[in-house]
Amino acid sequence: MASSTIIHNGTIIDGTGAPPRRGWLRLEGERIAEMGSGPPPRGDREIDAGGQTILPGFIDAHAHVTAQFDGVMQMISDPFSLRFYRSIEYMRNTLNGGVTTVRDAGGADLGVKQAVEMGLVEGPRLQISITILGITGGHSDNWLPSGVDIGTDGGYPGCPSGICDGVEEVRKKVREVLRAGAEVIKICTTGGIFTPTDHPEFTQFSPEELHAIVQEAEYRRGIKVMAHAQGLEGVRNAVEAGIHSIEHGVYLDDAVIELMKERGTFLVPTLVTPVGILEAAEASPGDVPEYAARKAREVVEVHRDSIALAHEAGVKIAMGTDCVVVPHGQNLRELGLMCEAGLSPMESIVASTKTAAECLGWQADIGTLEAGKLADVVICQGDPLANIRILEDNANIALVMQGGRVLKDARAA
Repeated sequence: MASSTIIHNGTIIDGTGAPPRRGWLRLEGERIAEMGSGPPPRGDREIDAGGQTILPGFIDAHAHVTAQFDGVMQMISDPFSLRFYRSIEYMRNTLNGGVTTVRDAGGADLGVKQAVEMGLVEGPRLQISITILGITGGHSDNWLPSGVDIGTDGGYPGCPSGICDGVEEVRKKVREVLRAGAEVIKICTTGGIFTPTDHPEFTQFSPEELHAIVQEAEYRRGIKVMAHAQGLEGVRNAVEAGIHSIEHGVYLDDAVIELMKERGTFLVPTLVTPVGILEAAEASPGDVPEYAARKAREVVEVHRDSIALAHEAGVKIAMGTDCVVVPHGQNLRELGLMCEAGLSPMESIVASTKTAAECLGWQADIGTLEAGKLADVVICQGDPLANIRILEDNANIALVMQGGRVLKDARAA
């Protein structure tokens, strides 16, 4: 029989949107066995929450755990394998910030996922896309006019290059990525901020290519597609093609928002990304290309306004950060920015737990504190409903549990 753990003496925010309540959880092994109020039962182990807040483990639906922006020169000069060793620290920082699950939006391959699952390294539970699919000259193509390619992803065993053009090429590329172990397909339907030869409003992939990508993913394994989509036309094309989630959604209008509602499309805002680029440009101007800082300034306000419009209309919003520009471990900064876009603190927590789990398709096991689900639990010092920004400070994340295993415990520190 699995050993039992009692987590008690705390206020539970269960991730469903229900009002907070005083209570306790009883865990059996890796799962939550029951929850209740009043005097807690006895267990083999007890965790006293100290009157603080008990939450589900947070889920980042868009991050890159094998990369962190430390300047272009470092990115292109580091030895190839160093990125995997650096990712150990990135994943540790992610856990310390209260994030127990990540949908990796490009960069983490099957070996990284297996290393976490085997316990070789500690990290968030991963859903992987392997590599980013995009057109020649598009957002995933880091070729410079000098002929230098500053890209760091793709082109090695387990992670094929993602550049593809035309219906037949995109079909083959989806098959290659699935063969490598992808659990979700990541594509770019528009340009972006950090690529040198395009712009967020540039449309990429034709409707025919997009339909082929979605069809191939669905036919092969029923796998979903997530789309980096910032410009309006690229967002519309993605939604019409049946893509599961829109990443970023910088330029939205009422018509495309209504279409997203009709199709049940998720929106993953990543509001912290342009903010982080501007912060990095100010702190170290030489490390951030001028074109990236310029594009970030262009989008930061319209991005927030688009997310506000989508939220007001009732689009399903799942938290994501695009952590690579913003350091890993600062993931929960996104919640405060979502609140600035109109979400309430409770709505931002639900977006980062229940809705994010639904976006990943893993809602049967994670996302809320409920009997039968995996015991991914965070204890936070303070009340995030009174001040959502307390979650941004990792010192306030007192305990992190993943599948019943305590991976951080700073209660006595």
